[in-house]
Order: sequence, then structure tokens, then C-alpha cells
Amino acid sequence: MQVADADKALRRELHFYTLYRLLEAAMLLLVLFGPIADQLPAPRHELFARALAIAYGFVAALLFVFGRKGDLRISTLAGISADLFFGLLAIHAVPVAGTGIALMLIFNIGAAALLLPTRYGIGVALVAVAGLIAEHLWTGVIEEQSSHGSLVEPLMFAVGYMAMATLTSVLGRQMRASQELAERRGEETAHLVEVNELIIRRLRTGVLLVNGHNRIGLANEAASSLLGGHSPGDEVALDIVMPELARRLGAWRKGAAQDETPLQLGPDLPEVVPRFTRLLAGSEQTLVFLDDTSLVSRRAESITLATLGRFSASLAHEIRNPLAAINYAVQLLEESDDIRPADRRLLEIVRQQSMRMNGIVDNVLGLARREPAKPEHVDLAALTRQFIEDYQAGHPIENDTLTATSSQSQPTVLVDPRQLHQVLTVLVHNALLYGRKPGEPARVTVHVAAENGGRHRIDVIDRGPGIPERVALQLFRPFFTTSPHGTGLGLYIARELCRANQATLEYVPTPGVGSCFRIRFTPGVGEQTRSSGSAVGAGAAG
Repeated sequence: MQVADADKALRRELHFYTLYRLLEAAMLLLVLFGPIADQLPAPRHELFARALAIAYGFVAALLFVFGRKGDLRISTLAGISADLFFGLLAIHAVPVAGTGIALMLIFNIGAAALLLPTRYGIGVALVAVAGLIAEHLWTGVIEEQSSHGSLVEPLMFAVGYMAMATLTSVLGRQMRASQELAERRGEETAHLVEVNELIIRRLRTGVLLVNGHNRIGLANEAASSLLGGHSPGDEVALDIVMPELARRLGAWRKGAAQDETPLQLGPDLPEVVPRFTRLLAGSEQTLVFLDDTSLVSRRAESITLATLGRFSASLAHEIRNPLAAINYAVQLLEESDDIRPADRRLLEIVRQQSMRMNGIVDNVLGLARREPAKPEHVDLAALTRQFIEDYQAGHPIENDTLTATSSQSQPTVLVDPRQLHQVLTVLVHNALLYGRKPGEPARVTVHVAAENGGRHRIDVIDRGPGIPERVALQLFRPFFTTSPHGTGLGLYIARELCRANQATLEYVPTPGVGSCFRIRFTPGVGEQTRSSGSAVGAGAAG
């Protein structure tokens, strides 16, 4: 854009130069063919002078029509060459107008030196000076030696030509340098504008420009996602798409303090904190910044999880000591002959649960250290049946129902059985606790099924009231819980353990039926990945 503007400005100057050339040709024609021709002395070579005037007029017209097209330097050189050629010949052929023609050529030389590089401008002046002196010597020595004037006048014009060429060359050089600098600055400015626009467009903070009538004029990408599909170019009304935000903006314009309470603009949108500022002092246009609170929450979660990971690793080591003492005490009691058979069953349950607790501690330490899972070929149907028996033995479920079903006889996958046991414990515990309708017992099914592509899955299904969509979107976030007694870490740990085994854990909505948490196992044998979870503490999701 800057280069085009500069070329356009120089061509405008060339246009005025061609107009001036037309004026020179018209005046020469007027001297030779106009009403004053009879009152002036006859030309030295009348026929040659008239032909010269007509030819110069024709060339001047052509240069006026076509001189602004093509290369600027070539057009200027062609024009000044024609001026000097016809001008010097006219000075020789029409002596009565010689001084005037020589005087008018000063502007031609100056214009050419302005548009051309310095060496070309000085060269044009030298050619004009040489032509003037040659014409004077030719006329004085060969044709009219006795009547021709002195050499002073041509020398004075020569000095004028050189001075004009030098001055306009310096001005032209400075003008071109200034133009180049302006072009560079313009390009840098345009680049900075593009960078600024890109930064604003890609900001995670939403930016809106609202006029005095609460119409949205501009919005970046983050803010556009909050407009509900409306384009900012439509100048939609803020009162329609964001009524609460419009209310806060109106209160702020009336002088109220900014309300920094987080605001949720839609059911599926993150909470934002709006901030307002005027675009200019006294302007009705307002910039609205929408700060996404989820970014701050994620940073806080990352810091909290890292701290909790270190704490969990330390706590896990401390838990192992009393577990070891409990296991040792159970072993001693089992060796006693005074223990009744019923009590031995209780001791077996204590030993099993101690071993399970020790496995949980190992899993937490594995997450903290990012240790790989230890997969084995596991029969999912047999594992789920054994899990149900162990769970019922260690967790009395009273009137509730917990069953294991399978659509295949021996669905085998590669998974760490201890970690899968922990995942199922979290899912079943949540299903029994929350997957029940008021006044009814819980009915939970652990179902093993096959999918296309050789994949297998485990569904933990309950017949409860289901999970609201708003809650379902945050189920696997750490520390999110709807229970005052929960920690919000159970489902997070379960998902991280599934990832460590190349499996996925997701919530599958089943409207009107209940809830379903699905574990999908990756087909294939021998593939392992390191746990992607950070160190977290064990706990049940609420």
C-alpha cells in the first residue's frame, strides 16, 4: 500500500511535468503560427522552425497521453530528451524567442533532476549546458559570426541549469529517502497493527466494543464464542444476548462500582468476570473485558494437585507402617488355636482389606512417581465376579443389589488388575451411594461387553435419578463434589488409573434410566504407557 501511494505521488508530479511541456509546445506554436507571428522578426530558418514546432507539439501530446504509463524513469528520460532536443533546435531556429526558450528549459531540467537519481539529473544539466554552448558557437562561428552576441548569456544559463539540477537533485534525494523511510515505517506500523489484532483476537480474555446504544460493534474470538452464534458485524444488542452483562454495564455507566462477581453467560459456558472501561475520555463507546475464571481455577488446581501429590506420597509412606503392623497382628491371630471359625472369616476380611489398602497406597505412589502400570492378561468377566464377591464381603450393602453380568464368556484384556479393582471400587461406591431414587434400594450392575474392533468395555450402571448435565460436565475435575463429605478426587484418580492402562473412563448419559460410567479398553497386546496423572490423594468422588 505504501509503495503504491509513493508511485502514485511521483506519477502525479510527472503529469504536471507533461502538462508544462504541452504549454511550452503551445507557446512555440503561437510564436510561429499565431497572430503575433507577423509582428515578430522572421525565424532564422522559417520552414525548419515551423516543422520543428509541429513535431514538438505532436511529441508533447504523445508524452502527455502515454508518459504516465510504464517505467517512471524511462518516461522522464524520454521527456527531458525531447525537451532538450527540440528546445535547443528552437533556440537556434527562432532567435527572437531563444532567451525565453532557454529560460523555460530551467523548469524542465529541474523537474527531470527531481524525478531522476542524482547522477541522471546532473547529467541532464550537463547535456543542456553543452547544447547551449554548442549552439552559441555554431551560430557565432559558422553562420553569423559577426552579429552573434557574447558567450556571457549562455554561460549564465549554464550556471542556472547546474544550480537548478543540483538543488532539485538534493531535494529529490531527500524526498525519496523520506518516502522510503515513510514506507518502512508504514510497513512496520501495518505489521504492528496485524500483530496487535492477532494478539487481541487470540486472547483468552473476551473483548467487546459496545456503543452507547448497547450494540456490540467488535468482538474477538473468545468473546464471539459467548455471543451464541451471532456475528459481531450484525451489531447485535447486548441486552438480548447477554442481559445480565448489559445490566451491569448500565449500572457502571450510572456511576456504580464494578461488580466483580463471576458471571455465567450460558449453561455450557465458563464463568467470567466482566470489567468495563471507556474507549476514549468522554466517549460513549465502552470496552468490555471478560476474564475467564476457569484459567485461574486450572492454575490453582495444578498448584494444589502438585502440593497434594507430594503430601500424598509422604502420607502413603506413613500409612504403610500401621498397615504392616495390622497385617502382622492378623497373622499372629490366625496362628492361634482359640479363634473360632466365624472370627477367622473376619480376620480374613481384615487381611484382604489391608492388602487392598496397601495396593491403593502403591497406586498413589505410582501416580506420584509416574510409574507405568503392570498389565496382565485378565478375564474381565471373572475379575468383575470376584470383585463383586470381595466388595460384598467388605461392604455390607443390606437391601441394595449389586450384580455382575457379561455378554461374553472370556473377554480378555491387558490391564493392571489392582488398578482396575480400585477404579471399580470408586465407581460402584458412587453408584450405591448416589444411584438410588428416594425411598428405594440401589440397583447396580457391573456389565462386561464387547465392541466393534476387538474392544471391550465395563459399564457400571445404576437405576438412580441420573446426573444433571451441568454436573456431568465437571465430574472428572479434581476436587469437584456435590457431597459435603466427599473429596472430589475419586473419579479423577479413577480416570488417571484408566489412562495409565491405555483405557478411557467416561460418563454415558442414559436419560430416564439412571447413570452409566463406561471403561473402554484399548485393543492390542504389549502396549504400555506411563501414567499421565500427577500425584493425587485417594478419595471417593461425591
